[in-house]
Amino acid sequence: MSAPRRFSIGLVQMRCTADTAANLERAIAGIREAAGRGARIVCLPELFRSQYFCQQEDAALFDLAEPIPGPTTHALAPVARETKAVIVASVFERRAAGVYHNTAVVLDADGEVRGLYRKMHIPDDPLFYEKFYFTPGDLGFRAFDTAAGRIGTLVCWDQWYPEAARLTALSGADVLFYPTAIGWHPREKAETGAAQVSAWQTMQRAHAIANGVYVAAVNRVGHEGAADGGIEFWGGSFVCDPFGVVVAEASQTAEEVLVAEVDLARQEDVRRNWPFLRDRRIDAYAPITKRLLVG
Repeated sequence: MSAPRRFSIGLVQMRCTADTAANLERAIAGIREAAGRGARIVCLPELFRSQYFCQQEDAALFDLAEPIPGPTTHALAPVARETKAVIVASVFERRAAGVYHNTAVVLDADGEVRGLYRKMHIPDDPLFYEKFYFTPGDLGFRAFDTAAGRIGTLVCWDQWYPEAARLTALSGADVLFYPTAIGWHPREKAETGAAQVSAWQTMQRAHAIANGVYVAAVNRVGHEGAADGGIEFWGGSFVCDPFGVVVAEASQTAEEVLVAEVDLARQEDVRRNWPFLRDRRIDAYAPITKRLLVG
């Protein structure tokens, strides 16, 4: 059966607590709400099962990791079947002892694992010490055929890299999903907070325009970490169309289930009028694989 030309997608913007079971239940409730409002694909935030543990380097936290298939996929598969919705879920994957990934799992509407994407770009910044926890992805940039359509998923820090969006779009994805955990260092919010959020959204809207795809970014909300520091996650989950128009946007402070329509006729129209993929000079891009072209 061919995928529909118009379908709705859902983003579950949520708070994450130290109670992993409660986080899972909150996520499932969000999936059901989104599906009840017509969403055929529902995406959860990055590492939604726990609070964002990468604020510190602690080997004991590797115990949060799980195999795939494992507890999270086993819990979500029947929800996918019940709601007939594709689910994009971010999992702290235990691949082997000492080898862990930040992985997005695509569960199709029949509950089967349609594919995995392992986060390729791993940050190492104050309170975002991900290189301690995650092995860089080795599956490349991928797109997956689902009951609702062909989609790609990248993860958080990947959202700043045009190469990642381009290669996923070239694999045929009509929608790029970005499970995300991004926020302010509270001491920086007053001075640079608005500019940071603007840059974050602008970058992803640019991916939509440059590649003629829908982009959906889902973040968490709330403060996590030390009371006198930590991270204030800024929410702001949004969906934009292939022209970069923001068609749905969540608040920066509240839990929210966002639902928006994907119209592949809109994608067709935008790509016909802005034929960036047609006019690419693929014969001239080999130097892009170099770290720098000077020095």
